[in-house]
Amino acid sequence: MSELADDVWRRMAAVVHQNRDGWKRAVIEQSGLPFSRIRVLKRLASEPMTVKGVAEAAAMDAPAATVAVNDLEERGLVIRQTDPGDRRSKTVSLTARGRELLARIDAVEDPAPPVVAALSKTDLVALQDLLGKLS
Repeated sequence: MSELADDVWRRMAAVVHQNRDGWKRAVIEQSGLPFSRIRVLKRLASEPMTVKGVAEAAAMDAPAATVAVNDLEERGLVIRQTDPGDRRSKTVSLTARGRELLARIDAVEDPAPPVVAALSKTDLVALQDLLGKLS
């Protein structure tokens, strides 16, 4: 069963990755940020994190995460604050301006690619049901 699950996962990822270029370009144009910075902002949307946490969540190494956070901080999109639970640590969180930018990014249209739009209504409903089980 693991091989089947692995195959399904790879196929789902391939469909998404092969069909997101237009959306990524639109998001980059809307935000004026490289996509790596957008990934960091998206990861910070739910909760503040340490830079190490940002690195892990955004799948980047610690030096790259530090550069990204520094850049976003200079742009006024994030702020570093002392962690109240551990005064030796700092957390990174979104500023109001960062949240506004994320709202604009989230408003960028992301229509289904032709390969998905071509599915029958029955297939789309079945796929929607399956994906619902994953969330």
